[in-house]
Amino acid sequence: MDWTDWAVWVAIVALGVAAALLLRLFRQNRRLRHLAAESERLRLQTEATEQRNRQLKQEMTSNIAHELKTPVSSIRGYLEILLGEHPVDDERKRYYLERCYRQTLRLSDLVHDVSLINKAEESADLFPRRHEDVRAVAEEAVGELREKADAAGITVADNLPQPMPLMGNHELLYCIFRNLIENSVAYAGSGASVTIETYKESPTHYYIHFYDTGAGVADEYLSKLFDRFLRIDEGRSRRRGGTGLGLSIVKHAVMFHGGEIYARNREGGGLEFFFSLKR
Repeated sequence: MDWTDWAVWVAIVALGVAAALLLRLFRQNRRLRHLAAESERLRLQTEATEQRNRQLKQEMTSNIAHELKTPVSSIRGYLEILLGEHPVDDERKRYYLERCYRQTLRLSDLVHDVSLINKAEESADLFPRRHEDVRAVAEEAVGELREKADAAGITVADNLPQPMPLMGNHELLYCIFRNLIENSVAYAGSGASVTIETYKESPTHYYIHFYDTGAGVADEYLSKLFDRFLRIDEGRSRRRGGTGLGLSIVKHAVMFHGGEIYARNREGGGLEFFFSLKR
């Protein structure tokens, strides 16, 4: 092989090496562009999430201030009358003090619910988990609200099978059933019934069906039922003493237990909830 052959061979090898390097650089450049695009997407997503969280916190703060205004103003007004220059007879004193007491209960419920939902959203790991029985927790909630349901003319049937063990948090599980029952007691109407049952078998989850036979809600509100401070009938909600956070707490409690929840109007009347809890 003379020098020209060697030169050709070296040139071919050099071209091959150059082509391999260019291909490698092209792939690396494409990968870098992909990483840059992914990094930019994550940055924008993070910024959007942070903006959404800021917006939610601002809305939460505004809503809390709005919810606090009415009971605080009421308590102040009643106390100003009681402490005023004009004498108040014993019957009126008792009336004003009872009103103040009801408003303090409302404030207490609001503080508790706000604290609970903030903890569920931002520090869910602070809720301890232990062995619980879903049926036993549901029975506890039903028993606690039996008198209130009877007074509203509503019957409650707990048809959950026993036992239903899982690793969960008692307070959050209790909130699920208590808030759903209270929602039905407040809005289903006298003569309605509430039923709690399972609707599907699974080795990984419990599937629970909660429904009442009341009036249901307008379709426009179904997608907003779990929003914070939602009031479908604001006047009636305030008379009933609700904080507007009950169903939002239910949703977070279900998510904490590895499940999902949705609501719909029931055929034949009423509102029904379907939710799952991880075994």
